[in-house]
Amino acid sequence: MADDREVLRQVWDGRVPVCFRLSQEDLYTMDQPDPFYLLVPRQSYFPLVTDKVQRAFQKYIHPEESKELWLECEGQSLKWHYPIGVLFDMLTSADALPWNITVHFKNFPEDEILHCPSKEAVESHFMSTVKEADALKHRSQVINSMQKKDHKQLWTGLQNDKFDQFWTINRKLMEQSEDNNFKYVPFRIYQGDKPFIQKLFKPVSDDGEPTTLGDLLKQYNLPGKTLNIVLLVNC
Repeated sequence: MADDREVLRQVWDGRVPVCFRLSQEDLYTMDQPDPFYLLVPRQSYFPLVTDKVQRAFQKYIHPEESKELWLECEGQSLKWHYPIGVLFDMLTSADALPWNITVHFKNFPEDEILHCPSKEAVESHFMSTVKEADALKHRSQVINSMQKKDHKQLWTGLQNDKFDQFWTINRKLMEQSEDNNFKYVPFRIYQGDKPFIQKLFKPVSDDGEPTTLGDLLKQYNLPGKTLNIVLLVNC
């Protein structure tokens, strides 16, 4: 996978057009703000791309209610710790573009989503998934051999949407050889508002044959036609 540069680049360049609208409950002024449009990376997280959205709506909301932004789509609060592409695939489709999202600054749904106090919280979550994935693939040998500056480069590459910066480091996490194959394939299967499924799955069967996505679904009795399946290379 680390050698499929063209495919990796196309996946990285995936974007979702989003139309952000301020919730009427949050509107504090007589003026109605225009919708705010962004083309956001699928592999990123909303807290990394919504600074401009917050600034656009700042003057239309009460000054004391501008501390934490949260998002909602058709009545469902959006989990900031899910990649944007995952949320889009679960909640809508390419037939309904741009993706209409409502922006809130008050009445935070405490029982539905987690607070995101800063971008450092996103970094902590992302690096935890990277470490978890490498524990499954390489028994943590690769991630533990990296220096702190490598971890920071991986994160800033994602944060700043820099393909080369990110993949220079991520390639090391994806490499395998005859003597060092993946022990398990890290994956998560998302099912709407249900908890995601994450189990152990070997890349090679007991007979020595490469396993497939169909094998995974069959092993865990999962109906592939009704699932949003996401194989995350680093979580």
